[in-house]
Amino acid sequence: MDTAIDPKQPHRLLTQLKTQIDSLPPALSVAAKYIIDNPGDFGLDPIRVSATKAGVSANSLVRLATHLGFDSFEALRSPFRSALTTDREGGLGLGWLDRLEQTETTARHGRIARNEVNIVARSLRLMTPERITSIVTVLTSARHCYVTATRASYALAYYFHYVGRMALPSLDLVPRHMGTAVDELMDIGIQDCLIAMTFAPYSSETLQALRLARNKGATLILISDSEVIAPALQPDHLLLVSDNTLHPFGGYGGAMAVLDCLLTHLIDAGGETAQDRIRTYETVREDTGAYWRGGKLPKVPK
Repeated sequence: MDTAIDPKQPHRLLTQLKTQIDSLPPALSVAAKYIIDNPGDFGLDPIRVSATKAGVSANSLVRLATHLGFDSFEALRSPFRSALTTDREGGLGLGWLDRLEQTETTARHGRIARNEVNIVARSLRLMTPERITSIVTVLTSARHCYVTATRASYALAYYFHYVGRMALPSLDLVPRHMGTAVDELMDIGIQDCLIAMTFAPYSSETLQALRLARNKGATLILISDSEVIAPALQPDHLLLVSDNTLHPFGGYGGAMAVLDCLLTHLIDAGGETAQDRIRTYETVREDTGAYWRGGKLPKVPK
């Protein structure tokens, strides 16, 4: 196969893999699914690492490369490596949005996309290193860290707790089931902290949880779209995010980006202990068959 890199080649290869995946031998099908799902990692990792991640042998990746017309694994990986743009995405500018907005059929999509970019950019800009350092210090030094939110915001709290507890075992999501946050915060005290997420219109239940935690002397960390969400309720630490969408409801793109950054800082702060705990979680999931690795369809009860 020609060794010159066509900038569209990775896209074409992924399309080819998606088209052929059902007809490939089992091991090659698993390898193809891994490449489809993880083109970035595939472009960076050496063959043995990719084989381990995909759950196949290195030879299976070589056979897949041959099947696609490449003379080696490296030749197959090369287009994906060259196409990686994540690290330099910011330097590419926003000309693609300008082009969308200049065409009548795509102008609305362009405005929507630009608004989302602005939401994320503003939220991250407001999340200063000083604020994050203070918050991470609180989280890692508190006896117990509670996380709360309600309604749509609960999805954010659930995700933050699900990932964060691997690095910080003291994280506790409230409420977990059918109770209220206040029910599960009765033991909160001055050695603890509460992370609350709420966006206009603000949840009465979340405000109640914040007031209870404040009355008991806990440290309050608020993630919200405003510095003033209720009278006489001042958090100790605030992560202000933008949520000005073009639809009638608040957008969580900015909040999600901020939470992802905070999680990265938490994992970094946890050091090797956090990494060991994450590996333990993953081992348990692998041992219990939590993930489908392809090649064999999961059984569905009749």
